[in-house]
Formats: sequence, structure tokens, C-alpha cells
Amino acid sequence: MACLYIIMASPLVLDTVTNRYGDGPAILNGLTRTFTPESLTLLVGPNGAGKTTLLHLLSVLSYPTSGTVRYGDLDIHAHPYRYLAHVGLVHADAQLPKHLSAVELLEWILRSRDSWTNESPDRIDALLTRLRLDERRENLIGTYSSGMTQKTQIAAALVAEPDVLLMDEPLRSLDTATADAAIDLLEAFVVDGGLAVVASHLTGALTDIADTTLALDDGTLSPVPSAEAG
Repeated sequence: MACLYIIMASPLVLDTVTNRYGDGPAILNGLTRTFTPESLTLLVGPNGAGKTTLLHLLSVLSYPTSGTVRYGDLDIHAHPYRYLAHVGLVHADAQLPKHLSAVELLEWILRSRDSWTNESPDRIDALLTRLRLDERRENLIGTYSSGMTQKTQIAAALVAEPDVLLMDEPLRSLDTATADAAIDLLEAFVVDGGLAVVASHLTGALTDIADTTLALDDGTLSPVPSAEAG
């Protein structure tokens, strides 16, 4: 399933990024890395290794203690709104508005980004159908199961046609058919020029479509050979 829009992603660059909390040890220690368009980078590592911390930095939910993160020539922490206009996000702990339905949330995202068109209702319907969110898509998110909430979050990340996807445990709580659909959407996004950084403990199917697997441990990133990643 190919993307229906033109992706114009730029490189996402970590330049000697360190992050620590207070006087504690560095969670991320001098990371230098370039994530390129047309690639999916899979982040692995034990709990507490810093995967979520790194994704929080890349999504401007937190700031580095030192170093910079750039999207193309843009310092993302100096210009967060300009950067986030290119980004779709899936957080490990979704905090979606419980008083909206999935359809209403996706409509709000498109309208808030000035992306609403006459074709938007059909796009929303097709995306939710692809992710197997059934007729309850019109019900309030506060009534959803964890799997339905996760489907909604993935749809919310994709609906505004981003250039960058940042995903923390995107396959959590998904049934097998929906996980397969999400992986197909992610693979198509990358093939069409998107830049994806994904952290997950469910590495099997994601390893098959990842261009690079990086282990995060002791504050550093190390490439994982393909045999080990699988």
C-alpha cells in the first residue's frame, strides 16, 4: 500500500547530545547520529536504557542537557512548531482526549494543521478501516480498549501526512492482523521517502523492514548485526 502523498523528509541529526536528570548519570551520553530519509531505524535495549528519553528529545517533549538536534538545518528545540509540522508521533503511554471519538480526533488534527480538504473524510475512513478500527470509531475514546486506543494513536500519527514518524512501542496491544497492517503502512511510508525511528520490544516483524537496528545501553548507541536483531 503506497503513500498517497509526496514525502519530502530531511535528515534528523543528533550532534553530541547528552541528557541527564539533575545531578544523576547521563541517560544519553554524547550521541552523534544521522537518521536519513527512506529509512527505518529500530531502537532496542533493556527497560531504562533511554529509548523513550531519546524519542522524547526527538519529539521535543524534552530538551538535551547539551548538544543539538537538527531537522535539516532547523534546530528542533529552537523552532519546535516548525519541526513538529513534519512529524507524526506514537507515544508509549498515549494520552488521547477521552471526550472525542477517533473520527473527531483525526478531523481536529487535520483542521489544526490547515490540512482539511473535501477528501479528508474519505481519508480518515480509509485509514481507520486499514487499521481495523470498527464501527466504534464514532464512540468516545474514553470508552476504548487499549488496542482501540493504540489503533487511534497510529492513525493520528499518519493522518496529517508527515515526513517523519517517531514511534514508541507502536505494536503494543495490537492484534496480529492490525499489527501486520501497521507494519505495512510503516513500510510503505519508508519506501516512499519517509524517515522513521521506532522503539520496540516486539522486534520480530519490525526487524524485517528496519534498515538499521541500534542498541541503546549505557547512554550510547551501537549497531546490532542483522542476525542478532532478528
